[in-house]
Amino acid sequence: MKAAVVPGVNRRWELREVPTPVAGPGQVLIRVRACGVCHNDVYLTDGAFEFPAIDPVIVGHEAAGEVVAVGEGVVSRRVGDRVGATWVQGTCGRCDYCALGLPLTGQSGMNCSAPVMTGITAPGGHAEYVAVSAASTVLLPDGISYELAAPVLCAGYTAWSALCAAEPKPYDRVAVLGVGGLGHLAVQFARSQGFETVAITRSPAKHDAVRALGADAVVSDGAELRAAGGADVVLVTGTSAAAAADTLTGLRPGGRLVLATIDPVGSFTIGPTSPVWAQRQRIIGATHDGLHLLVQALDLVARGLVTPVVEVFAKEDVAAAVDKVREGDVRFRAVVAY
Repeated sequence: MKAAVVPGVNRRWELREVPTPVAGPGQVLIRVRACGVCHNDVYLTDGAFEFPAIDPVIVGHEAAGEVVAVGEGVVSRRVGDRVGATWVQGTCGRCDYCALGLPLTGQSGMNCSAPVMTGITAPGGHAEYVAVSAASTVLLPDGISYELAAPVLCAGYTAWSALCAAEPKPYDRVAVLGVGGLGHLAVQFARSQGFETVAITRSPAKHDAVRALGADAVVSDGAELRAAGGADVVLVTGTSAAAAADTLTGLRPGGRLVLATIDPVGSFTIGPTSPVWAQRQRIIGATHDGLHLLVQALDLVARGLVTPVVEVFAKEDVAAAVDKVREGDVRFRAVVAY
C-alpha cells in the first residue's frame, strides 16, 4: 500500500510503498479515504514531541474510510461499514490509572503506562490502510463525506468536548480563542446550540471568514473581549498559553476558561494579581472526552449545522499539505485523500 512515511525528525514526509497491515484480534482494517493533518502530527515531525518508536513512522489520527476486514472476536463492525478512527485506541488495563476503570478518553492516553495511540505508538492513518481497535472507531452518519468527517475525528471531537466541558447555561456568551482547525469548528458548535459567540483572533484577515461561520463579534484579545461585554465561557483552541491567560481579562464573574489544546513550549500562568479567586472563575482541562461526544459532533455535521472548512490534497502532495499546516497557511483544516 501507499503510505506517508516520516523518515526522521525534521524530515519531509515521503509517499512510500509499505506492507499492508492485517486486522488482528479485536481490530478492523480500514481502507482510508481521507485523513486530516493535525498540528500534533507536525509537532511529532518537528521533534516538539517524542518521535514515534514505530517502523515505519506513519502518523495521523483523523482517518475516515470503510471497513474491509474484521479481526477475530469483532462483532460491533462489519465489512462495508463507514467508520472513523480516533487517537486513543486502548490502554494496558493493568496500571494504576487503568485500575480506576474510567472510560476510554484522551485522558487515558495521557495517563496509562502503555496506551495504544494511533500514529504515536501504533501506525497512523496517513496511509491507504490502517488497522485499529474496533472499539475505538465510530460509525459515520449517512450523508457525511469522508473529507468532512476526517477533521471531526480530532479537531471537531476536541472542540465539541471543550464546549461540553464548560457546561454553558442558557443565555451564556461563548468566546473562542484562535480561529484555526479547531476554532472554526468551535465557533460553529457554539452557534449551533444558540449561544452568542465571540471569536478572538489577532489576524484581521480572518474576520470576514469567522463572521461568515457564525461569530457575532470578533475581537483581538482579552481587553477587547472585556470592552465588548466579556464572556461566560472561553474555549481555548489556539496554541499560545500566553494568549489563553490574557483572555482571563474578559472572562465574566463565575466564568469558565477551557484549555483544549497544547502549547509545546509555553505554560498557562495565572498572574499574582489576577482576581480569578475573587471572581470564582474556573480553569478546566478538556480533551477527547468520550466517544459519545464524537458521535454527537459528527451528527451536527451530518445535519448541516456545522461544516468543516477543508483544503483537500492528493496523497502525492502530502508533504506540501504538512508544510502548509506548519506555516499556518491552511483555511482551516488540511485533509489528504488516500
